[in-house]
Amino acid sequence: MVDDDIKRAFSLFFDAEPSAYRSIDTSRGESDFRITFIVDTHAGSKYVLKLADNDFTFPEKISVWRRTAEEYRKLGYYCPEIFRDRSGGFPVIDFRGHSCAVYAEEYAPYRPAADRACDDSELNRLYESYKRDIWRMTARVAAQYFDYTEYPSAYCLFETFCPSDKTDEVLENALEWRKCADALPYEFGKQVEMIWRLWTDNRVKLEPVYRRLPTSVFQADLNSTNILLDDAGRFVGVYDFNLCGRDVFLNYLMRECDGAAEIREALRTASECYRFSDIEKETALMLYRCLKPLWYTKVEKLKNAQNDPAAIASALDEAERALTEPIEFSECMG
Repeated sequence: MVDDDIKRAFSLFFDAEPSAYRSIDTSRGESDFRITFIVDTHAGSKYVLKLADNDFTFPEKISVWRRTAEEYRKLGYYCPEIFRDRSGGFPVIDFRGHSCAVYAEEYAPYRPAADRACDDSELNRLYESYKRDIWRMTARVAAQYFDYTEYPSAYCLFETFCPSDKTDEVLENALEWRKCADALPYEFGKQVEMIWRLWTDNRVKLEPVYRRLPTSVFQADLNSTNILLDDAGRFVGVYDFNLCGRDVFLNYLMRECDGAAEIREALRTASECYRFSDIEKETALMLYRCLKPLWYTKVEKLKNAQNDPAAIASALDEAERALTEPIEFSECMG
């Protein structure tokens, strides 16, 4: 049996009669309701129906997701088509006590990378096999310099992604780091103050330069649940565009990498498809020093150190090195 509410939502897009469905609830509290239905029809076809009630899903934004998926397909990457309803738009409907924007997608014929790994080691092995492909894809999208939207991606820096955000994510993590650092024993206070001053000074200097860096429009969620592989394990494309938007290419690329060594590798790979400008080469280190030293992984390391002086010192030294170590990113940028 198919719920009548699901039938009504499905009928806004398709003539086929639903025969069965399964649901995937990715809600994050009452203010972020998200539910996906994989719908089978009596005719044998399969579609994806998505409903969301949050402050970053609305018809105009879904139109941007649809356009971005189209642009990725033009570049040769598989992305499910996002369907408009019968009137040519994306309706807002009442659904289970929520006012939901609703849209439909083609059911992808490929499986995500996360479904192909039985544990973290297998997932890491898979990532090593496709990471250069996603860096090249990102670089090719960056080289298009898409400018059809002003909506920022979820990776935005110096601005918020949605009205409920109080700060950008980078600053949010840095403030949490500072909160944890302020609770450390007195003897670490001098180093904490030095790290915070270095980070804030760098961020202030970065902001006016950052706004001059090249941008494009990206999918903006390249985790293993959204990376699509064929039966041979080869990278073929991506899905899930609900965090996509305009972004600075360097910000987007660095956010996808873990540490300076991998960033250097990603920059070399990206330079095969993208010509870095002088301002990007000059700004890369400054951007790295904004993104990485006080990132959430550093916050977790500081929290996990608890009352262990050696672990605390290690966490603080790591943050300090990221803020002071000279790294020649520009030599990896073509």
